[in-house]
Amino acid sequence: MSTPPFVDLPPHTEAVQLPTASGELAGLRAVPPEGVERRGTAVLVPGYTGSKEDFIAVLAPLAEAGYEVVAVDQRGQNESAGPQDPAAYTLARLADDLADVVEGLSPDPVHVFGHSFGGLVAREYALSHPGRVRSLAVFDSGPAAVPGRSAEQAKLLVAAAGFMTAEQIWAEMQKMAAAQGAPQHPDAAVRAFLKRRFEANDLGMLIGMGTAILQAPDRTDELAAAGLPLLVAAGAGDDAWPVELQKEMATRLGTELVLIEDAAHSPAAENPAATVRVLTGFWAQNGFMPVERATSSS
Repeated sequence: MSTPPFVDLPPHTEAVQLPTASGELAGLRAVPPEGVERRGTAVLVPGYTGSKEDFIAVLAPLAEAGYEVVAVDQRGQNESAGPQDPAAYTLARLADDLADVVEGLSPDPVHVFGHSFGGLVAREYALSHPGRVRSLAVFDSGPAAVPGRSAEQAKLLVAAAGFMTAEQIWAEMQKMAAAQGAPQHPDAAVRAFLKRRFEANDLGMLIGMGTAILQAPDRTDELAAAGLPLLVAAGAGDDAWPVELQKEMATRLGTELVLIEDAAHSPAAENPAATVRVLTGFWAQNGFMPVERATSSS
């Protein structure tokens, strides 16, 4: 769960509703200011228990660099409604939502950026709709199911969502954090947002996405064979998927892991300036190229 450094809307940014076949998703859309050359469109996908606000600190800088950027709440997250049935939160179903979002945003291929579990969703989308992807960036994500301590935490959350309310789970999480001496965010607005966001999560989402992150298959070789421009990056202190595992995945994908200093599992929130530099450098190498829609997969 990422903690945004602030929650007020940044410049060039508005809240939007994004239609999909299963209902609207809440989003934040940032557009280049007047006079800035448009370089393409990017869609940002958050992780398990995350939200569009995980990217709030990079939206304005990316827009000022020439990109229309849309960050989404996935189904059942935060301000996006979702089904109660946990079976509605498979990677394939989430990728279908992403396909509908992209279809409504641009007739041309887009840059897709997935963080953590969002990286698995973005990969699923890229494999099923390669003609709609200009490039794929995965941050702090892994080749398959989350391992180790992160898996144990996901199992606990899935189990808790089976018999507790989101409010009760949040209260227990805060008790545990206090017992461990975890510092609170200094901004009261951010603290209030974190509580509000978690309590808004659909219990079916907590179970369904949690199950998906625990059972995700390794599709690294398929992604390598797809021939898409790829960026694999992580905070230098990431511990969700071990950094060494992410390095191995990058090697299998024919690239190298980019480490973002002064960041752990959430570089877009913890070191947004470095995250923007990495993304814009990568996107500039894989720039805007209109294509005929007939090349798109469905």
